[in-house]
Amino acid sequence: MHQPKQKILSPFILCFFCCFLTAVDQANVGNAALLESNSSSPDKPKEDSFADMMNRALEKEFNDTNEQSDEIDHGSFNNSVAEQQAVLETVARVRTKKNDTKEEDEDMPRLIDQEDNEFTLSNSKSKFPILQLDIRLISDLVVVIVSATCGGIAFACAGQPVITGYLLAGSVVGPGGFSIVSEMVQVETVAQFGVIFLLFALGLEFSTAKLRVVQAVAVLGGLLQIFLFMCLCGITASLCSGETSEGIFVGVFLSMSSTAVVLKFLMERKSIMTLHGRITVGTLILQDCAVGLLFALLPILDGTSGAFDGIISIAKLLVVLVTFLTILAVLARTCIPRFLKLMISLSSQTNELYQLASVAFCLLVAWCSDKLGLSFELGSFAAGVMISTTDLGQHTLEQVEPIRNFFAALFLASIGMLIHVQFLWNHIDILLAAVILVIIFKTAVVAAVVKGFGYGSKTSLLVGMSLSQIGEFAFLLLSRASNLHLIEGKLYMLLLGTTALSLVTTPLLFKLIPAVVHLGVLLRWFPPDVSNEVPKGAKEVD
Repeated sequence: MHQPKQKILSPFILCFFCCFLTAVDQANVGNAALLESNSSSPDKPKEDSFADMMNRALEKEFNDTNEQSDEIDHGSFNNSVAEQQAVLETVARVRTKKNDTKEEDEDMPRLIDQEDNEFTLSNSKSKFPILQLDIRLISDLVVVIVSATCGGIAFACAGQPVITGYLLAGSVVGPGGFSIVSEMVQVETVAQFGVIFLLFALGLEFSTAKLRVVQAVAVLGGLLQIFLFMCLCGITASLCSGETSEGIFVGVFLSMSSTAVVLKFLMERKSIMTLHGRITVGTLILQDCAVGLLFALLPILDGTSGAFDGIISIAKLLVVLVTFLTILAVLARTCIPRFLKLMISLSSQTNELYQLASVAFCLLVAWCSDKLGLSFELGSFAAGVMISTTDLGQHTLEQVEPIRNFFAALFLASIGMLIHVQFLWNHIDILLAAVILVIIFKTAVVAAVVKGFGYGSKTSLLVGMSLSQIGEFAFLLLSRASNLHLIEGKLYMLLLGTTALSLVTTPLLFKLIPAVVHLGVLLRWFPPDVSNEVPKGAKEVD
């Protein structure tokens, strides 16, 4: 029984022994002169030990000088300064104080510049490749995940939406609370996977046939909403002797709704496939697509870019968008079904490979979309729609659903970290008044647009209330406008606080929707049973 194993192992042992003798022989030849000079000394033995010969052999094989690359590192300190790609500044290296009585893992070095911006090591230069861990980031992620879980459990036990628990949990551990989380940028970056997988799952659930029914109000109506917000706010600012550019930016700012929060609520209430749910989701997707166009508009409002340059930038983005969607449509009909069937055949015993391939496909399409100047959100949604056109849409959704739920909770908690509870409390009167005004204004404008496309009053009101909050993308627009000096500091703080309070009160607003609908029925604003109102000329798809 053991004889075949010996026949197999013997050649390997013989090869290893020959290689070792060759390495030792090379080391002995290279050091022959040294051995002869030392042989006359009576204090040292004539032959080296086995360990010495091994050391010399390894020294000759793994010489530090042989491992150095002759290529110029253009990202090095001296080259970056010489090529004027970097500016010398004074920074301070911070070392974490450790407990003398307890051994702790070495923390990553941190630098602080003169503006109190903190930087964490991202690429360590050393002689040999070593594994380095950012213990602080791991600790921060643990804190955020555990706090989000506790917040969700607490609000679920109280009969409240778990989204509120996620948001408030993030605000407690963030800079506005106990400031437990240190690496805000890194945590928020990881949390962005939440939006990507939310929209990927949404694309998997969505029916392109049902989307065509509301494509007019979602696309044309969504663009009309953004245009109306810009015009109304710009005219109001001009009439109040303010800056028209600031008013237009406020309109752009208000036109954004929270994709992640609204989708989470629609999924929890199983309202995605209702008529108002489809219009809402279609409008949210349009807003995500328009983010790139709105960013291109900001330099025009600031005056740093000419109107002609801005129009050219917007036209280029539209061409890229149409081309990108056309390519994806072709791939969805040709390559994607074959690829998914191949993954199914390779995953006959376990779904691990299929699950990994689905996530990788989502991230690849999202990455391509971002590189083309569009957005991660558009790419992830398009990836889901591509798979939903095949027979494996439901199976894929079942595979990625746990990943979606995990990262969605992490993302909502990271949004909560932007909320400073103390700031909201200190200015609660003016911020609460601003939030109420925003809700009324956005509900009225959105409902009027949907009503203008021939939909009933109830559907229009439901869509308007669902989109009445200010979304997380508004934080990005606000930061960009502040960097361009498009808005003043006072207006920045007002919009920042209004957005934060709007996100916090969104769960309460969704809880009030049934009561508002019931009130509308009592006041005979609309009939009691109009769940599937479809405009004239349109045909509902089952």
